[in-house]
Amino acid sequence: MRPYQRFPVEDASQVGAVRRTAQALAVELGFDEAAAGRLALGVTELGTNLVRHAGGGALLLGIDGEAVELLSLDTGPGLDLDRCLQDGFSTGGSAGTGLGAVKRIANRFSAFSLPQRGAVISARFEAAAGPVAASASGLTVAGITLPAPGEQVSGDGWGLRIRDRCAMLLMADGLGHGPEAAKASDMVLRLFQNSSFNDPAGVLEDAHATMRATRGAAVAIAAIDPALDRLAFAGAGNIAGRLISGVSDRSLMSQPGTLGLQIRRLQDCSYEWPEHAILVMHSDGIISRWSLADAAGLLRCEPMVIAGWIIRDHCRGRDDATVVVIRRHDGRSKHA
Repeated sequence: MRPYQRFPVEDASQVGAVRRTAQALAVELGFDEAAAGRLALGVTELGTNLVRHAGGGALLLGIDGEAVELLSLDTGPGLDLDRCLQDGFSTGGSAGTGLGAVKRIANRFSAFSLPQRGAVISARFEAAAGPVAASASGLTVAGITLPAPGEQVSGDGWGLRIRDRCAMLLMADGLGHGPEAAKASDMVLRLFQNSSFNDPAGVLEDAHATMRATRGAAVAIAAIDPALDRLAFAGAGNIAGRLISGVSDRSLMSQPGTLGLQIRRLQDCSYEWPEHAILVMHSDGIISRWSLADAAGLLRCEPMVIAGWIIRDHCRGRDDATVVVIRRHDGRSKHA
């Protein structure tokens, strides 16, 4: 997965740079003029909203398959989303069509806000207009990777494989950051994609010898069957995994070691997946002791919004950072 690009937006003059980058991504993905225009309008409206109403924040741009993901992150006074999504509502003297317009033109739109805690807004743009089709896997998956400051590539990476409605998610964090760390994570991702659809520990142990040609990586895999209430997890190093619901928060255990350098014999651990729980996996670019307990309602949101909230509030800011959120389909989301 290519890392996202992060753009600080503190005044209106900075929105143009984000729009130009978005247009370059649209060209890369083969968007026609209408689709590229929808994306440009989304960037303009969300960037303007940050300046006028939030006192500044950041826009994130990333590619997910054939789509461009646009996120707006701020820690301002917060939004009354139900009112702000109604055309004609404005607190800043504008026409009041911004967020409502973005929701109409995006293929998928989701947002969450709390008073004095700011907002996270997610909009997905594809070449063709219309809503995003539901995943055949029974899972909704969203991930964000940010490179370390000053780097163009990320030593973090993640990948997803789906077969017969079962899924395997791998996350890797190459030692250090920069190109050599990226080579390590890219290597284990290639091995993962070409491996047999095996148990997590078996996939990692099979990759260990080949990974000796790299500087090594912390790696973890979760194997998920949406029809069951359990998942299997195995890892070496400091990739974190958590199953979080409104009433529980359980950490998934990795073993010490580094794939490609030294690992103990790995084994799968099985965990109950509680009803309504989400799976969160992240690299150590996210602080380890974070909590969503003070963000009531966030767990009902789309995974991309949850991932954006975590990376907004809990990114260390000095290393590569990746967070992936998975929800089993249950028909509930806020402002989807």
